[in-house]
Amino acid sequence: MNRKIIKQTPYGPAGIIWTGSSGNPRIVRVLLSKPEQSAEERASELYPNSHPASCAEIDVVATSIRRFLEGEEIELSLDVANLSLCSEFQQRVLRAEHGIPRGSVSTYQLIAGFLGRKNAARAVGNALANNPFPIIVPCHRAVRSDRHIGGYQGGPDMKRALLEKEGIPFDDAGRVACRRFHYETGIP
Repeated sequence: MNRKIIKQTPYGPAGIIWTGSSGNPRIVRVLLSKPEQSAEERASELYPNSHPASCAEIDVVATSIRRFLEGEEIELSLDVANLSLCSEFQQRVLRAEHGIPRGSVSTYQLIAGFLGRKNAARAVGNALANNPFPIIVPCHRAVRSDRHIGGYQGGPDMKRALLEKEGIPFDDAGRVACRRFHYETGIP
């Protein structure tokens, strides 16, 4: 198991846990710093036998994650993420979430409906709460049906900041103030 720490982001370090070799790396986990613990500390705690390493493909992903966190319009491919570590349902949720474009948000309920499981909003929320690939799968783009932002691995302040960098407005009560949600009727 390998780890690549992205030292300088606006939200503290980020980490990439990966396996494989140059030409065929597979990302196992992306770690964001939390308010109470840095990604570097989390990597050491969760993957104590990992060692610092990188390759050209991982360097590209690391640079893209850093640039994304700085507010640049970056789209990351799911191809390097090892989705096979997730349940079939979580894979479907992660793919649906990955399909939400920059500057758009959806709700856990709408994603559940898109997946044909209209009563599974809580399950969608749980799948995203356990998203092993934040930023690659931009789970900050899913909010609660009442337009409050809900949880996020990097904390609610980071989630709101990422949404604001993507042009998502908020009202005075801290709710998303967009007119339409992705996966609403008429929006793919």
